[in-house]
Amino acid sequence: MSSSLHGSPKSLQIGDLQVGENHRPFVAAEMSGNHNGDLGRALAIVDAIAETGAPAIKLQTYTADTITIDADGPAFSITDSHGLWGGRNLYSLYQEAHTPWDWHEAIFARAREHGMIPFSSPFDATAVQLLEDLDAQVYKIASLEIGDIPLLRTVARTGKPVILSTGAANASDVDLAVATIRAEGNDQIAVLGCTSSYPATAESTNLRTLPVLRDTWNVVSGLSDHTKGIGVSVAAVAFGAAILEKHVTLRRADGGVDSDFSLEPEELKALVDESHNAWLALGEVHVGPVASEAESQRLRRSLFVVEDVRAGDVVTEANVRSIRPTGGLEPRYMDIVLGRTFTQDVGRGTPLSWNLV
Repeated sequence: MSSSLHGSPKSLQIGDLQVGENHRPFVAAEMSGNHNGDLGRALAIVDAIAETGAPAIKLQTYTADTITIDADGPAFSITDSHGLWGGRNLYSLYQEAHTPWDWHEAIFARAREHGMIPFSSPFDATAVQLLEDLDAQVYKIASLEIGDIPLLRTVARTGKPVILSTGAANASDVDLAVATIRAEGNDQIAVLGCTSSYPATAESTNLRTLPVLRDTWNVVSGLSDHTKGIGVSVAAVAFGAAILEKHVTLRRADGGVDSDFSLEPEELKALVDESHNAWLALGEVHVGPVASEAESQRLRRSLFVVEDVRAGDVVTEANVRSIRPTGGLEPRYMDIVLGRTFTQDVGRGTPLSWNLV
């Protein structure tokens, strides 16, 4: 496999942001078909995403004719047992879900007004050209396009970072895709774990795979998450996920092709905040107190005289106890001091020291 022996961890430059394990998670909010065919709603989604603090919004750039053909028959229909789109004809589904190409400029402009990074998944060379005209800063390859070698070459030749999703792909698929991009002189690659089912289940996500993706191919790793809620994405940070992609809508109750597994804005904000907290919590390998625990250290237990005693009195469990705070002998010395005698009068509340017994 085409693993690399370069230094780790890697990072990508996406716009003005460094993206990698040493930086806060890059949360990409996927609009997909949640605009429900309304440009005004699409722009409202952009505005809502901006309010959450997410740094990026992602589209999908295709038409029904660039992704499939208008044909009937079982091969061109989604299997009836599919939980979300069962029985749908591919062409009609993509007609409903696609983002019109003449909307892209307005959506990109609105995102940039908010300081966000707009980008997209192109599905053919004409889509790449549209996105180049809009000065896209990064490209996403959708899971089912990972084997489209001509598309990978076209995207790689832009010199922009490439984010690969791996839903329904095996290791040889990933290896070929990464090798194809690198063969074009582009080593700015991220590989996202992904379960290409809608919605995906937590138990099918296999987060332990993320470090393997990172280390095998020497790439930035992340998660394209189609589960409901934010728990899986937050957990992914602990496994090295530097990129988190989630579908977003205004309200799931509004319906739409992707609404069932999409986050609402309040949930996206929680993901932005909690994934950052999870990343901060990783810290470093450290066993021992940290600076913020100074007061807790002071309040640890130690041995104190808890009754007034006279010189010559015997140390007992009634007059010496392990209590908070610190200051006296460590509690481990209790068995040693029991049965000894006090060398002087000692008042209640005095920390026990060796010179007192």
